[in-house]
Amino acid sequence: MKLASLKHGRDGLLVVVASDLKTCISVPHIAPTLQLALDNWHECAARLMRVYELLNDGSAEGARIFEVTNCAAPIPRAFQWADGSAYVTHVELVRRARGAQMPSSFWTDPLMYQGGSDSFVGACDPILVETEAAGIDFEGEIAVITDDVPMAVTAERAQKHIKLLMLVNDVSLRNLIPGELAKGFGFFQSKPATAFSPVAVTPDELGEAWDGGRVHLPLQIRYNNHEFGAPNAGEDMTFDFSQLISHAAKTRFLCAGSIIGSGTVSNKDPGRGSACLAERRMLEIIGSGEAKTQFMRFGDRVQIEMLDLSGRSIFGAIDQVVCRYEGA
Repeated sequence: MKLASLKHGRDGLLVVVASDLKTCISVPHIAPTLQLALDNWHECAARLMRVYELLNDGSAEGARIFEVTNCAAPIPRAFQWADGSAYVTHVELVRRARGAQMPSSFWTDPLMYQGGSDSFVGACDPILVETEAAGIDFEGEIAVITDDVPMAVTAERAQKHIKLLMLVNDVSLRNLIPGELAKGFGFFQSKPATAFSPVAVTPDELGEAWDGGRVHLPLQIRYNNHEFGAPNAGEDMTFDFSQLISHAAKTRFLCAGSIIGSGTVSNKDPGRGSACLAERRMLEIIGSGEAKTQFMRFGDRVQIEMLDLSGRSIFGAIDQVVCRYEGA
């Protein structure tokens, strides 16, 4: 099943989207928003699935063209957005480039930060930044949305709480990060609004590519209309989503609609390309001693997408352009 939120008020209007992403239908009689559907997933899921089946066979009344540009994030604002760093190869690479040792605990205990979840942006909304000097970077990721998760849930039991998946552009302002981390209190100003794919999908939509905790497909990144990278999201993922959820819920309950991110998708094989500019720059530093790739400038464009084995888009594409924020 594929679900999206059209721009409407603060929390969007829930629509069921056809498998080919061409048509959609609103379902206010089931749930007006995705958050309300997740709050009552045990009651809503089967009814939403029936609408999805009717939409796919062409018999749903009231279907309309699905316009990606009209989409908000699947959950326009969430109670919880926790982003991990499941691809430890990426962390190791970044630290290696600056000559820093990586603690061995990074391989056994996930890194995670709590991001701003009060105002996500849609897949085609601009990346708004005041100045290029901030070091603007995209980060291609995958995220899951959960139902209610009990505190101290085990990784084995966490898997059943994964209800939906989506793609992420976790924008980073790289030149602000060192100063923030030096304070010892984590990211804040260096993490502006996060964008998500137009569509969130149930795990069954991934078929054999979903093993219960990982998505075994390439994450395709295009930058300024050129291929930038296609790292496989299932390879080199040190912590799967079940482990990340268990980590996030170690000392707290997670409410329905919580979003857990994978962190930047990264492979040990540099030939697959990268899912962020920082990693490309680190590889350049390691290879030649100098970073040649520049961070994003106003007008630059990034596209993030994942295709199934038949070459069809699963989530729709994140397609964003960097724009100068002129102020209120």
